[in-house]
Amino acid sequence: MATGDYEDRRLRMQRESVQSRWMDIYDPVRHLDPILVLTALALTGIGLVAIYSAKLTGVAAEAQAMGFVSRQLAALVIGIIGMVIMAVVDYRWLRVYAPIFYGISIVLLGLTLSPLGASGGGAQRWIELGPLQLQPSELAKLAMLVGIAALLHESKGRPHLGYVLIALGTTLVPTALVFLQPDFGTSIVFIWMTAVLFLIAGVKVRYLVALVISGIAGVVVALQQGLLREYQVSRLTAFLDAGDASAAQTAAFQTRQSMIAVGSGQFAGKGLFEGTQTRLSYVPENHTDFIFTVIAEELGFIGGSVVLGLFLVLVWRGLRIAILAKDLFGQLAAAGVVAVLALQVFVNVGMTLGIMPVTGLPLPFVSYGGTSLIVWFAMIGLLLNIHMRRFERPASAVPIARRTSIGAG
Repeated sequence: MATGDYEDRRLRMQRESVQSRWMDIYDPVRHLDPILVLTALALTGIGLVAIYSAKLTGVAAEAQAMGFVSRQLAALVIGIIGMVIMAVVDYRWLRVYAPIFYGISIVLLGLTLSPLGASGGGAQRWIELGPLQLQPSELAKLAMLVGIAALLHESKGRPHLGYVLIALGTTLVPTALVFLQPDFGTSIVFIWMTAVLFLIAGVKVRYLVALVISGIAGVVVALQQGLLREYQVSRLTAFLDAGDASAAQTAAFQTRQSMIAVGSGQFAGKGLFEGTQTRLSYVPENHTDFIFTVIAEELGFIGGSVVLGLFLVLVWRGLRIAILAKDLFGQLAAAGVVAVLALQVFVNVGMTLGIMPVTGLPLPFVSYGGTSLIVWFAMIGLLLNIHMRRFERPASAVPIARRTSIGAG
């Protein structure tokens, strides 16, 4: 073989080798995070068993329980499809369509308060679509997260007062609509999410302090002016009297029964489907807001620790994705998902332990609720998306994002 031919072949092989290594780095599918997906599926599986146990009461116990599980399984299938879609479509396109998603969520929240909204448990939080119920406040969590992250992305890490005020307005509109349902817990989630995104985006300390003071003043005014209904105030303060036996027939009843259920599980639990508090329905709403009582009573400290450990894994993976993200929008979106997850887990488990007020926040992936489950898997898809594209060159960003005001920067 001639020397020239040998050199050409060697150079061609080197180029192919380099191209192969670049493909390994830049092909998004090669960078899926299976731990994230498997952890979410594990929590959902535990939730399905807990829902079945919680509804295994009454004459038609098994049929009733399977009905709830079947609906949750249907939501799981839709959620997985949503997760795949959210993971496949480049997350930077979300910056372009963020205003549309936000606008749709506002319209749906408005429809919830109209005659089209469905009531239940003293609240009007759903829209009925035939046999299905849609909870727009859950969809608004994702729409708000994307919208505020896209807005703060334009500040390039230096958000001035204008960005702060626009982001506040973006937060207060859905917060007010959710508060009117009433849903105090989700209102807290919206405000918390915005505060965390402000912190990560680099909002000045004096603005953050002013926002905290304004928030405290707003709560005081709401209490003094009677903007919170009497039963809401009772639920928010009931945990302070939960240990008082004389409060058994008051608003503290739910918290007290929850604490009894958790404590009776002890270390290893009473056994699956053998929980006394669960089987006798002493804990109201134990398939939704208080589902952790079912797990703690029947599986004990061990089962509760496993569930909390799985949530810690999700937080760990989410924080890792936020740190490795190559743009501010990805960092904000990933951190926002982690912030909402951590808050809901802390508040929900705290409610069952009697250390937090009853706010009606479900336990992500575990509590019964189709819309909530679908949205949480969509958020997992968003995290996967950001993680899969962390090696892409800046030049490969979505071209249209550079030609639109929302995608500038």
